[in-house]
This record gives sequence, C-alpha cells and structure tokens, in this order.
Amino acid sequence: MVHLFNLCSDMTPDQTSTQGFCRDCLTLQPAGRRRCSACGSPRLVFHPELFDLTLAHIDCDAFYASVEKRDNPDLADKPVIIGGGKRGVVSTACYVARIHGVRSAMPMFKALEACPDAVVIRPDMEKYGRVGREIRQMMSDLTPLVQPLSIDEAFLELKGTQTLHRDPPARVLARFVKRIESEIGITVSVGLSYCKFLAKVASDLQKPRGFSVVGRAEAMAFLADRPVTTIWGVGHAFAATLERDGIRTVGQLQTMEETELMRRYGLIGQRLARLSRGNDDREVHPNDGAKSVSAETTFFDDISAREPLVSHLRALSEKVARRMKKSQLAGHTVVLKLKTADFKGRTRNRRLEDPTQLADRIFRTGLSLLEKELDGTKFRLIGIGVTDLTDPVRADPPDLVDPQAARRAAAEAAIDRLRDKFGKTSVETGYTFVPKRDAGD
Repeated sequence: MVHLFNLCSDMTPDQTSTQGFCRDCLTLQPAGRRRCSACGSPRLVFHPELFDLTLAHIDCDAFYASVEKRDNPDLADKPVIIGGGKRGVVSTACYVARIHGVRSAMPMFKALEACPDAVVIRPDMEKYGRVGREIRQMMSDLTPLVQPLSIDEAFLELKGTQTLHRDPPARVLARFVKRIESEIGITVSVGLSYCKFLAKVASDLQKPRGFSVVGRAEAMAFLADRPVTTIWGVGHAFAATLERDGIRTVGQLQTMEETELMRRYGLIGQRLARLSRGNDDREVHPNDGAKSVSAETTFFDDISAREPLVSHLRALSEKVARRMKKSQLAGHTVVLKLKTADFKGRTRNRRLEDPTQLADRIFRTGLSLLEKELDGTKFRLIGIGVTDLTDPVRADPPDLVDPQAARRAAAEAAIDRLRDKFGKTSVETGYTFVPKRDAGD
C-alpha cells in the first residue's frame, strides 16, 4: 500500500501508471476502480495526465459563509446568506441557500423571497481576511509561485517542487486540501491543468470539495460544447453580440481563424481564438509585493501649457502599460500625480468599471483628470499609475459605449509588436511625436 506521505522515489513505474488515488485516504489506486481499495471511499480521481500536470487554481467554497458556519456549528445545515440589510445585496451564499436560487450580487429582498428561512449575516471582512491570510501561508508552504486573485482564490505553479515534496503535484494538492479542512475548518475546490484558463474552469466543475483535472490531450474536445461565456472576458453583453453573429459555443470559435476574430471583435478576438483552443501561455506571477505600477517625470522647466503636459502623460501611460503587460497585471484604478512649482502635490484618481492594462485607457482616464487641473498652474512633475492590481484575463472587455475603443486597442497591440521587434522608439503616436521633450525621467 502506497500512501500520499510516501516518498516519490518509492513510486514504481507500475504504480504511477495507475493514474489515480483516493482523495480521502490518499492511497494510490489502479485504473477502473469505483471505490478505494483501502477505505472504501468513492472519491477517487483518475486521469492519464494526473501526475504530469503542475498548474492549479484553488478556490474556497462559499468562503464567507463557510467561515461563518465553521464558527457557529448551529448553522451547519441552515441556508446562510452573507450580505447587507433588505436594501443591500448578497455577498455570497452557502450551497444550501443556492439550492433555493440565491446568488451573489442578488438584491437582498429577492434573495429573501427565494429563501425566506435564510440566516442573514453581515460580512466580517477582518475575520475573512485573517482566514484568507492563513490559507495563503499554507499555499506558500507548497510553492513560492502563488498568485492571489482575491481573498479566497489563487493560482499555484508546482513545477519543480516534486523533489522538495517528494510527491507529484496532484498528490501534494490533495494533501493540502485535507490540511485546509482539518486546520482551517473550511473546504476548497481544486482545478489542475497545464494553463491558467483551464485550471480556473476545472475548479468550478465539481464544487464544493471538487478536484477536477483537464489535460492537454482533451482540451479542445472538453471546450468544444461549452458556451462562449466560458471564455474569460465574455460577459452577457458580449455573448449577446456573438450570438447575433451565430456564435454560441466555444467549438464554433475553434473553427475560426484568429485574424478573422480580431477583424470582427478587435483585441478580444485574439483572446477568443487562443483560449478556445486551450492556448494560454500566461505564467503564475506572485504579485503580493506589487501594489501599483507607475511612472513619473520631473521637468527641466515648470510647465503650465496643455500640449507638453499631454505629451508627457501619453509617454508615461505607454511606459506603465508596457510594464503591466510584461508583468501580466491589470488594474482597476488610474492615479494622476502632479507637483506644482512650489512643491505642492496633487493626486487625483478614478476607478474603472473593468480593469485595464492598455495605454489608451490609462492615458484617456488620466487626461480627463488632468483637464480639470489646467488652470494656469505651473507644474514641475507629472506622473500616472494604476493600482488595485489583478490578473489581466478580465481586463479591457469590448466597450459598447465607445465602438472605436476596439480599433485603438488593436492598433496598440500592433504598435507593441513593432516596438518589441524594432525598439521602443520605432513607433510613436501623435501625442508623443514632438521635436523635443521638456524633461528627462
């Protein structure tokens, strides 16, 4: 009998070829079994690539509600809603409440109509944050490559950790799940795959207490029959646009060329083409240390005129966007920084509805903030930055209000490709192409 805690070196080729183990007692299992040979549990996981895959998405199950049920066992079998008063909205709901139709972001009065017996608890963010940090630390015990997406979910890359843990990543994750349940008292779901996109999709397949695997060989077939909303960034509005074009499933996207999808839908067309085929080369980047991405410049001479200020703002926006794209980050809030000739600082910010990593959106948002400050004041410094950082996969969806935004995004992508090939100064926009700049960085 070989258990999870045995050394990886003790696993013979015949044992690893079984491609399965019990999620309860962690015993390796031969293919084809319906129940664990050691403990009788039906919670077995099998997959041809099980011991080769290393990228995981961990998602806590109904996190806020689970923490409250942990702290009050009397709530164990009751429907629990975390949210505000009757005029508020649902932050999250336990799975008992979800059976009655309660969903996150639902108005509270509708949630209580659907589930009048629910126990409503106001969110305790300090407590949830504390539990989230405990789980984050446990993740860090597995690998340094932990990329949090929110308080209750994260990507983990375990490639190269097999020697350290002396076990394949799949069984390391199973051990981690059992540790969370025993030490924290809540449950989590795991998605294991070869890329971020499919790991995230997999983690949603069997909630709660799920452990789902999607491998390379099956990716195209797995995605084919799924709705287009499976693709990150395709919300209900954009899905309606695709449906008007006769596109409802991911499989239909798989039959279309990337150039055609980009011609129709701009930059997001590239995402549709690549993710529909299971192509996602984004790496797991720990971003706990990065709170913002920014750039600023101090002028040789104080400036009050609009044109040079706008030129600098555009150049800085492009610099910030380059850094964000390189680091695979996006952000919700654009921050404009100014310093007057008498060294007094001005900081203005605006939160965007959707996160961005595009120079175009950063610049246009910063410009609208700058316009309000152009009253003849002389400035010695200007800066632009982006905060509230997140994963870029949900960044910059199609803008139905500004149909030209997709064209500008496609043009920016083309400029990025040219600059990558010929250098940063090989292409300039009309904003930044001036005979001489007034400052240095």
